[in-house]
Amino acid sequence: MTARRVRRIEAANVKERSSCTRKMSSRAAWLVLLFVFSAGAQDQPVVRGVLVRRDPGVKTGELTLRDAHNTVLRYRFDPHTYVERDNRSIDTSDLRPGDPVEVVSEAVPGATVRAARSIHVLSPAIPGRHPAAAPAPDPPKSDLTFSGLILRVTTSRLVLHQHDGGDQEILLGPDTRFLENGDIVAPDRLRPNMRVSVRAGLNVSGKVEANQVVWGSMLAPK
Repeated sequence: MTARRVRRIEAANVKERSSCTRKMSSRAAWLVLLFVFSAGAQDQPVVRGVLVRRDPGVKTGELTLRDAHNTVLRYRFDPHTYVERDNRSIDTSDLRPGDPVEVVSEAVPGATVRAARSIHVLSPAIPGRHPAAAPAPDPPKSDLTFSGLILRVTTSRLVLHQHDGGDQEILLGPDTRFLENGDIVAPDRLRPNMRVSVRAGLNVSGKVEANQVVWGSMLAPK
């Protein structure tokens, strides 16, 4: 074998190794981005998606859903998780794979899976159907969540001291639901110094209004 041919073979090997290294680096970067994106989605307090599966035949277990970005997310449920379909309370066992759902969750210290505070089965839109009359104003979109201790509470609002030290005023409307240990209760059960989780949105005036206020054993410090 001539020296020229040896140099050609060595150059080809170097080129092939360089190409493989670039491919591996690109794949590693893609995997890192995928992991970061998935972790960010899992940390969101309010997520919408399609139910993939739930643990059958148990009161406490896990469920998974797939969001709009095709990310699979896991949540823990127990008897205190409030589940609703068509504005009526249902059991977790009534959830079916393929149901479009909105999950409101909270991180639990020491746990790798977020706890589902409430699960709402969403009504799929029917193409081409329009209301005959002007609809009533929609309730605030529930894309905000707050957690902390109640500083002050009246029949129309509460002030929440959040975990990060900030205070947030939240309006309470006629459509606000109040859940204690997963059961719907009257708003007069709220008291100062109670630890609550609030699912809320901005109303037509741009103010934060609660759709749901949750408290009970699931929110008790571990």
